[in-house]
Amino acid sequence: MFVLMDALVKPRRGPGLELVRVEVPEPGWGEVLIRIRKTAICGTDVHIYNWDPWAEKNISPPLIVGHEYVGEIARLGPGVKGLREGQRVSGEGHIVCGHCRNCRAGNGQWCKNTVGVGVQRNGAFAQYLCLPATNVVPLEDDYLPEDVIAFFDAYGNATHTALQFDVVGEDVLVTGAGPIGIMAAAICKKNGARKVIITDLNDYRLDLARKMGLFAVNTGRDDLGEVMRQSHMREGFDVALEMSGSEAAVHQIVSHMRNGGKIALLGIFKDEARVDVNEIIFKGLTVQGVYGRKMYETWYKMAAMIEGGLDLTPIITHRFHYTEFEKGFAAMNSGKSGKVILDWRNEP
Repeated sequence: MFVLMDALVKPRRGPGLELVRVEVPEPGWGEVLIRIRKTAICGTDVHIYNWDPWAEKNISPPLIVGHEYVGEIARLGPGVKGLREGQRVSGEGHIVCGHCRNCRAGNGQWCKNTVGVGVQRNGAFAQYLCLPATNVVPLEDDYLPEDVIAFFDAYGNATHTALQFDVVGEDVLVTGAGPIGIMAAAICKKNGARKVIITDLNDYRLDLARKMGLFAVNTGRDDLGEVMRQSHMREGFDVALEMSGSEAAVHQIVSHMRNGGKIALLGIFKDEARVDVNEIIFKGLTVQGVYGRKMYETWYKMAAMIEGGLDLTPIITHRFHYTEFEKGFAAMNSGKSGKVILDWRNEP
């Protein structure tokens, strides 16, 4: 007899998701079955929900979506050691091959054979998720709030990007005040940057950044060059983190960097973006693409920073039961939200 569960599924090519009943997955050799407690909606999920050009190119329905979650181990598959039923866990959303050059060199974040949970294989917007035990991350400490663990995947993106370059005593520009951009800016501030400025055109998100104690600038109204002068920056930003996926933001970064500055790019662009390569060359800029998290060092640093006082709870703006998922995606699409949490535990 098959056991059924609720899941949010992209049933076919086109906008929207459907809440349907599907079979609970059976953990195979080396796999773990996780009972989902809470999930968070990611920008990638919004791409999939809206069915934009990125989703058209990368998603093959039918698919259970979602990759940000917290849950507990419901069952261990054969051969699994070091984990136990009932443990509170999340999990690394990139399943890597383990045998390519990067994997064997300890750089699994660059594995060319990566399979993404909720992107290339069924994800966490369901009552149960099946995951390789090697990807499971126990997070049982009391100082880790469950709602925050629900978006540890996104927090990991922010951490991995913010730690690409040394920011101690440096002036840092973060373009894009979405939740990941805000988290990245907060990490840079906590880790010793001299000045951190986050920019956007969305006043709601800039206000959210200010609630996190950040210096936020609406570049649609305020001149970034003047802000820099008032902040006693003489040559430009030392480090920049691009988190918006905006071509205009890339131009903003390149034109405001000091010679020899360093740029990390995380934001996903809907279409191809143009950049003045000559300016990058003549300024001697370093440009680093960033994807995912460093497995698994980033996860340890994430937990350690929260233990050390980094408070991410102000970034949570909406909470819904999973049966109200349409409200959650509407909040994300409105541009007036931070992290949106979906509760999978009980009836609404």
